[in-house]
Amino acid sequence: MSFTQLDPPLPVHVEGKGKGYALAVIDYGQEHNLIWVTGLSDSGEIWCAPNPLVRLEANWTMGRDWARHGLPGVKPS
Repeated sequence: MSFTQLDPPLPVHVEGKGKGYALAVIDYGQEHNLIWVTGLSDSGEIWCAPNPLVRLEANWTMGRDWARHGLPGVKPS
């Protein structure tokens, strides 16, 4: 098992929870999903979210336009 603190935290969207910042990643090994320790922006709650539910936030400069890829809650422009 390894615990890696992210510095700086990464802006993410956790499906079913909303936007927040990933503060750390927990890796339990090859038989498990990565676990993202995430502070949610709206509620201030801290959740440990499994990898399949975590998405990077859109970033135009980096070419991540999630509206084009159908991220829930994002309308295409």
